Amino acid sequence: MAPYFQFSIREYKPSDQDVVMSLFHDGILEHVYPAFFKAISNPDHVGIALSISMAGYVLGGSSYFQALLFGSLWAGFIYYCCHDIYDSYMMGRLNTDMADIQASYLEIPDNGFWVAEADINGQAKVVGMVAVTDRSYARMTHVVVAFAWRRRNLGSQLTRKALDFCKERGFSRLVMDLSSPQTAAISMCQKLGFVQTSSHHNTHANPWFSKLARINDHEGPWELTSFFRFC
Repeated sequence: MAPYFQFSIREYKPSDQDVVMSLFHDGILEHVYPAFFKAISNPDHVGIALSISMAGYVLGGSSYFQALLFGSLWAGFIYYCCHDIYDSYMMGRLNTDMADIQASYLEIPDNGFWVAEADINGQAKVVGMVAVTDRSYARMTHVVVAFAWRRRNLGSQLTRKALDFCKERGFSRLVMDLSSPQTAAISMCQKLGFVQTSSHHNTHANPWFSKLARINDHEGPWELTSFFRFC
């Protein structure tokens, strides 16, 4: 049984900046590998990889090494596409709202940013975060829980904190944007009463990269798709 830890959720403070930036960085880039494995296992990509490997085998004079090399180059390119999608999103946010959390969230009445702390032997450690912005409706973003602190209901607690804030502000709609590799987040949203209301295939990255990465199924791509409304 996992040890019990006491969590508390409080408003962000400037002293949290370094750990929050690190959490955000790791939380975004951790989606690269699931996206890659999902993409590379797609039947179309499997067929292309086999064809490219066969071409390498033939061009190399029945060389298994060249067949493996050609196939690996294709897999590497798919990985690059997946990485570029999430890296470009992360860098965009780090250079905009995350560059000054105080001004972007705490100094705007209907925005909010909170962190979750775990009490470890009397020491408080930031292990999660969540944010809400007002864009004529509430949008929940940056829901991140440190890997070692998952499966402790902390993601749900952070989401409920955002829900309580939205209810206090009188918002009638709360939107959360998710990409297809975020299966755990999608499951959590469904359990909390969110429903999917729309989806499209746009991302912040090169459209060809998005197409090759296959982040375009019914759950939607990153950030601009897959709208969930709290009922």
